[in-house]
Amino acid sequence: MALNIATFKTRTLTAVLFAVVMLTGLFVNSWTFFLLFSIVHFGCWFEYQKLVAKIDPGYEEITPFHRYGVMLAGWCLMLWFSGNMNIGPIRLHEIGLWLGIISFFSLPIVELLFSKQIRPKNIAHSFFGILYISLSWALFMNLRSMGNLLMDTNKGSFDYGIIIPAGIVFSIWINDTMAYIVGSLIGKTPLSPISPKKTWEGTIGGAVLSIIVIALMGKFTTYGQVYSVVDWIVIAAISSIMGTMGDLLESKLKRLAGVKDSGSFMPGHGGFLDRFDSLLIAIPFVWVYVKLFIHTA
Repeated sequence: MALNIATFKTRTLTAVLFAVVMLTGLFVNSWTFFLLFSIVHFGCWFEYQKLVAKIDPGYEEITPFHRYGVMLAGWCLMLWFSGNMNIGPIRLHEIGLWLGIISFFSLPIVELLFSKQIRPKNIAHSFFGILYISLSWALFMNLRSMGNLLMDTNKGSFDYGIIIPAGIVFSIWINDTMAYIVGSLIGKTPLSPISPKKTWEGTIGGAVLSIIVIALMGKFTTYGQVYSVVDWIVIAAISSIMGTMGDLLESKLKRLAGVKDSGSFMPGHGGFLDRFDSLLIAIPFVWVYVKLFIHTA
């Protein structure tokens, strides 16, 4: 197949802009982090609801209050897990708590009053979205806030908050890139019918190389030395393995919906879910490891 120069330029430019936006949001401060992933949170929700409506047409009939209210309720989780971030004297944690309580009581009441038909399946679809999308980004905020607490404890200016979130992102980026390269070179055994282009050779090679690179970064960079090399190996392994599971899950949703991409916000690269599907599944598992074995603040 001949290389399409125009398509290649579009994909390259989009990828560069995406990387710049991601790195800016990750590294500038807590607020750029919160703003970036709040936008991503709502973008994932819009695409998720469109996919579910294609899979189950009955979901298209949910009321606007249900459609947007469940997104806001999910965002409240991000606020609640935001740690010590505040607006003046008011902490985002408190705003999330009270907005969440209001949403918890108002959503069912409004649904009962204005919905033409209460469909348990629609409620289940939205609840899964809360777990799949909102909880993951909320836990990502929590990982950021854990580092902020560590910075406060040590009375330093070093931004500990970004270390583990960045480690997860880099692990997945490295894994995806290396899996593609290794799979293209020696891949022969299909990983899953859900994603025929993925191979066991590429998947294993990508994970191994991701673990090696992240372990070396953890050993020899200032940011990485905050945690042990063993911790970085585990974080990279969890991110790579569960990130691949996240990619397969989103591929399954797209196949059920009969679409190639979840959206089109990134020309040549798909939508929000296409770009962040791996993170959505990897984050909760890394969070559990960090809570059990690393976090002491």
